[in-house]
Amino acid sequence: MKIYLGTDHAGFKKKEVLKKYLESLKKFEIMDCGAFKYDQVDDYPDFIRPVAEHVSIDLKNNKESLGFIFGGSGQGEAIVANRIKGIRAIVYYGGSTEIIKLSKEHNNANILSFGAKFLTEKEIIEVVNLWLNTDFTNDERHVRRIEKIDK
Repeated sequence: MKIYLGTDHAGFKKKEVLKKYLESLKKFEIMDCGAFKYDQVDDYPDFIRPVAEHVSIDLKNNKESLGFIFGGSGQGEAIVANRIKGIRAIVYYGGSTEIIKLSKEHNNANILSFGAKFLTEKEIIEVVNLWLNTDFTNDERHVRRIEKIDK
């Protein structure tokens, strides 16, 4: 499975921590779409859109991939990602992790957007592990709903 990463300045340090962690697992092919250095005036669409586009292309080509994106709140980043066909990005900035499970089981979400200002590095890694180890149920009702979204 391929994992794409993207962030602006607000999530730069946490993206780098997650990247090192995922690389240490040696189970995934990691593609970092930037930012590649801390720049306080960079713009998140420049880094988030490529993540969403790559995941979308992989989806069209029946390749398994996911994206992890970061921003201050994660909201704007999810908005950018969700503009790309086939992307189902959800936002997590703390609270119950049940939403993480449901996002995969029911919505087959393929991008997880983190509100970096609200989460610790440890919380991010815990949520990533939960998300990576949760599968889509493939229940008919959920498949039907996703198909309606994609129309």
